[in-house]
Amino acid sequence: MAAMFCNLNSGSGLKKLEEYFQNQNITGSYMVNSPSFHHNVQRHIYGIKKRPLEVKNRPLHSQAFLPNRAHDIDTSLEEESQEEISKATLLWRAIKLPIYSVALVPLTVGSAAAFLQTGLFMANRYFVLLASSILIIAWLNLSNDVYDFDTGADKNKKESVVNMVGSRTGTIVAAYSLLALGFLGLTQASIEAGDMRSMLLLASATTCGYIYQCPPFRLSYQGLGEPLCFAAFGPFATTAFYLLQSHGSIYSLPLNGIILSASLLVGFTTTLILFCSHFHQVEGDMAVGKMSPLVRIGTKSGFGVVRVAITTLYSLVFALGLSKTLPLTCTILCALTFPLGKLVVSYVEEYHNDKVKIFMAKYYCVRLHSLFGAALSAGLVAARMFNVTFNPRPIFC
Repeated sequence: MAAMFCNLNSGSGLKKLEEYFQNQNITGSYMVNSPSFHHNVQRHIYGIKKRPLEVKNRPLHSQAFLPNRAHDIDTSLEEESQEEISKATLLWRAIKLPIYSVALVPLTVGSAAAFLQTGLFMANRYFVLLASSILIIAWLNLSNDVYDFDTGADKNKKESVVNMVGSRTGTIVAAYSLLALGFLGLTQASIEAGDMRSMLLLASATTCGYIYQCPPFRLSYQGLGEPLCFAAFGPFATTAFYLLQSHGSIYSLPLNGIILSASLLVGFTTTLILFCSHFHQVEGDMAVGKMSPLVRIGTKSGFGVVRVAITTLYSLVFALGLSKTLPLTCTILCALTFPLGKLVVSYVEEYHNDKVKIFMAKYYCVRLHSLFGAALSAGLVAARMFNVTFNPRPIFC
């Protein structure tokens, strides 16, 4: 229309107007052919040219409808897209494949710390432990979905396995079957290693997972999930996997500053994943009485916690390197992951109030956890391969 009116003249322009109104099937078309109609149209056309400022000075509220309407349309489309999430996306979220890095990282770091001590790596045992750990994590995920379903926390969570499968009983049976298989593999590896310390540590880690989410404890509902997560994946699991790379009848690995400091760092990054997974669930947790840390302190203070946590993580890395508790290679390689840590902080800062976009925060933490764990493991292996002079003091034998 705008282009048509720009080329109007007293002849062809009126003809175009006549064709336009005829195409619109306007009743009373006889008026178009009347002389008075031509006279009125010409008067209005030339009148517009004489009063250009009147159009520009129209009240802004009359023009506000279009952008507001566009915003409403965008919002409705966004809500519709959220409601119609594809089955593939729901399945991906339900499986939580990236979260299984919490099984890989403690095992890899513990094995690398043992390699630094002995120069040996038992590949077969490593993969048995990896498969068993994945089964344990699967039990954690499935049982967590079941018990959150019971309390109503996952009532509107489409990616909940219980909601997708439609069977609470089937899900809980599958969960505890996976736990039994996983613990059987861990027990077998502990017997082969001949180290009862590892068995006790793994039992402690599994117990932390149970009291974290399972009745009658459900300590995660009291805001104690983060300390339990730190203990389970840090000092307990990482140290146990370190000990399982030995053979009790030939040699026994000592507990020293290397494995203890490395396990603390692993526990730190694992706990950060759990903490950031609460950001998008604050309202749901509050509704069912789940007092997660973010329900208690709010998302704005939660961002402050994330910033302090990242700062503390890299400060610990440098402090442990300077004190020679960890090899210098670990400090250098772990420092290279700092940009990703900074990305986590900036992302949480920007979106901590956006419950849709903040959903991705935990996956940024998973990336940091995986990359940091790989850097830490590579640093331990490199210290052995390049004959870096390093004599850690044993704490316990």
